[in-house]
Amino acid sequence: MKSRKKVAIYIVVSLILFSSCQNGIKNVEQLVREWEGKEIQFPPNSVFTVQGKDTIEYMGNSSSYKIVTYVDSIGCTSCKLQLLSWEEFIHRVDSVSYGKVSFLFYFHPKDKSELRLIFRRDNFEYPVCLDENDCFNKLNHFPSDMMFQTFLLDRDNKVLAIGNPVHNFKVKELYLKIIQGEISGQTKEAEAIMTEVAIDKTSISLGRFNWQKEQKATFTLKNTGNRPLAVQDVDTSCGCTSVSYSKEPVQPGRELNLEVTYKAEHPEHFNKTITVYCNTESSPLILKIMGDAE
Repeated sequence: MKSRKKVAIYIVVSLILFSSCQNGIKNVEQLVREWEGKEIQFPPNSVFTVQGKDTIEYMGNSSSYKIVTYVDSIGCTSCKLQLLSWEEFIHRVDSVSYGKVSFLFYFHPKDKSELRLIFRRDNFEYPVCLDENDCFNKLNHFPSDMMFQTFLLDRDNKVLAIGNPVHNFKVKELYLKIIQGEISGQTKEAEAIMTEVAIDKTSISLGRFNWQKEQKATFTLKNTGNRPLAVQDVDTSCGCTSVSYSKEPVQPGRELNLEVTYKAEHPEHFNKTITVYCNTESSPLILKIMGDAE
């Protein structure tokens, strides 16, 4: 019974951390009740491949924890996959877990050739299951919101936490806390040294341009408080958008530039979001770039 309470605490905390999510508190509570301690079912004949060609055996049966994510075929595939962010997270988990965590990727593709191109482009060599018949989702009936289609599971495939760690820094930190054996899923934000920040602009229009030409934009953050400003993490809503910045703390009165690079995969009108997590009351900061790649 005690372990069940711990599971419930982890799920509640992870869901509440989605402060920017459009789901209301009642919907969050409903998800908590639905997924608390639920056992995730896996298709018996799952086939995992590397970049869609080299087949390997099913992984994860002997792992202490599993992180499993499901990606459907609706909307921008690259935006949902965020393969480079997943690769970074896998490396971080491996560094603290000593190999006791398995990652299971189930993709329901609308276009297998598009997925293979993305795998090659991002040089993603972790095994994935291309679930053409959507068997994984049919077994479990996942929430429609992509933010709630990723789960941290125990050895028995019971849900310990729900949320996408590559789309939310706080969920990422929560997963790491659980994996490292910390009994509390609560964050230490209340103990953090906070400061204040001013942003020169929150959105930038890149106008019209040739879709094959890489575009850049710069957002400037100024530390207007009296404590150092630390950017803890930056997430983007799409794999076609990347951000570079100095990892050094920004002293009071100084500025930090966020260099945003957008590389279109095809002609499109776009509106991309950059989420910045830092030690300020206003965190996370939501920035946007938009335009027409023609």
